[in-house]
Amino acid sequence: MSLLENLYREIVLDHYRHPRHYGPLEGAERFPGQNPSCGDHLVLYLDRQGDGPLRLAFEAEGCAISQASASLMADLLTGTSADRAAELARAFIATLHGGSVPEELGDLAAFSTLAQLPARIPCALLPWTTLLSALSPDRPAADPAAP
Repeated sequence: MSLLENLYREIVLDHYRHPRHYGPLEGAERFPGQNPSCGDHLVLYLDRQGDGPLRLAFEAEGCAISQASASLMADLLTGTSADRAAELARAFIATLHGGSVPEELGDLAAFSTLAQLPARIPCALLPWTTLLSALSPDRPAADPAAP
């Protein structure tokens, strides 16, 4: 097993066992996401105050990859602008499809090993595609956030 594969395993297990930004986020909009191919689903909580920094949280049920990806995403993007969050989301998606790995993705760079496991890519993409949908000007209406 390569160094990058070991790092990937450690990062995924850490964020799966100890997720960051997990649970409802008071005052946030609620956006559901689902991976129909494997049954993973999540709820993304997104709080954006105008052009100010984002606050993100999530709740999820599914594999370690989807939950770790959501945890790392929320950790990286909390405090960024919506435009910057969308830019980083597109960079992460490109990385999973074999693109170069931008330095600003930090630990998410370890997910580049999934390019060798195409069936697992949708698991890692679930939180990111949910986020891009939530940030889209043509987004569907958000569900009211749980108290």
